[in-house]
Amino acid sequence: MKKWFLLVVLLGLMLFVVACSDDSSSSDSDGNAGNNSDGETNTDNGGSGDSDSGGDPVELDFWVFGNAGYDVLAEEYKKDNPNVTININEGEMADQHNNLFTSISGGSGAPDIAMVEVSEIAKFMEASDQFYNLNDYGAADVGGNFLEWKWQQAQSVDGSFQIGLPTDIGPTTMFYRTDVMEEAGLPTDRDELAAELDTWDAYYEAAKTIKDATDKPIADAPKLVFNALRDQEEQQYFDEEGNLIIDNVKEAYDYTTKMIGEGLIGQNSLWTPEWGSAMADGSYATMPGAPGWMVGNVKGNAPDASGLWDIASIPEGAGNWGGSFLTVPAESEHPQEAYDFIAWLTAPEQQLKAFHEKGLFPSAPDVYENEEFLATTDEYFNGAPTAAIFAEAAKSVTPVYMGVNYSIVDTELDTAITNVAVEGADPQDEWDAAVERIETQLERQ
Repeated sequence: MKKWFLLVVLLGLMLFVVACSDDSSSSDSDGNAGNNSDGETNTDNGGSGDSDSGGDPVELDFWVFGNAGYDVLAEEYKKDNPNVTININEGEMADQHNNLFTSISGGSGAPDIAMVEVSEIAKFMEASDQFYNLNDYGAADVGGNFLEWKWQQAQSVDGSFQIGLPTDIGPTTMFYRTDVMEEAGLPTDRDELAAELDTWDAYYEAAKTIKDATDKPIADAPKLVFNALRDQEEQQYFDEEGNLIIDNVKEAYDYTTKMIGEGLIGQNSLWTPEWGSAMADGSYATMPGAPGWMVGNVKGNAPDASGLWDIASIPEGAGNWGGSFLTVPAESEHPQEAYDFIAWLTAPEQQLKAFHEKGLFPSAPDVYENEEFLATTDEYFNGAPTAAIFAEAAKSVTPVYMGVNYSIVDTELDTAITNVAVEGADPQDEWDAAVERIETQLERQ
């Protein structure tokens, strides 16, 4: 009996030890699951992103251009995803695109996430094998969040490949200086001014009035005037078969160069220090063809001009200037984490924040119905209801096919206009020379 009793006791002790060991392992496993592998906790598609908040550290290099304010949003994302660090590299748009193209061509040096502007997206789409197909990571599930035409700009013809998620669009308006308008005897109220400058002929007449009264040009950057007219065309540089149809914008070119010749437009090039200083000085009257993302540029260049700038509708209807996409180059070792971040960054909630912070107009139409969005005013722009103004402009936008070689044409026409403005060159000679350069470059493609 003693032997049987001791055996029972011994077995009981062994079972107790095993049970304690199993319980300890189970407890440790449950604890780790709460931080690392609990699907419901860490893969929620809600506002905090999809990345595993307790996983291994991940660093994502993110190339951006312009004044997007994504650094602030990246820090917000990191609060809910502490293992994910977003390293933002900011640069000039042309430089970032050139560096990206060089990197993917050479097979090294590309970031995890790259911002690509709409005029460049077709070129990179031709190198789609150098990018992850975002449909493989969930993009097809969020396509309905965006304007259909915007979504399709970064999609293959058959819809099977999605190279990028849309950020903003650029419905155009007219920014103007109330002090210059008042000095010229023109309306300062945005609705009254829009009614008076409802055509480009009326804009030309106003330019002469402003010049006579103030000795200031109606606009300081010739490219802005040309862009505003060009972006109202249903076709610009290429048709959908890739044929050059540059004569479509000859009228816009002639209008711009005529005003240059009469001293009604200044000679500053976009993005130069002189261009920025002129915003602060009030040395011109209007900025036509200005999209929502230009709000941040004006505020940054003219911080002390609050209340002197206002926004009205542009003559003869809005066009669209700009807007971008977020892509994931194939070199990235963290495509899922990169996708999770850009899906969060381009969601309607974050697009609303980007609009409030930097004026980036949302490509997610759900935002247009948001009461907070529609009630948005901007004291810097004299209390203008900026959201409502840009939303109204967006309704009249007609998407335009841009083509792979859009930047070639645009750069050469910009050179021609600049030569007319700065060097006093003959407009027709410059046009002919630009067309010749364009055709030569296109033959090499």
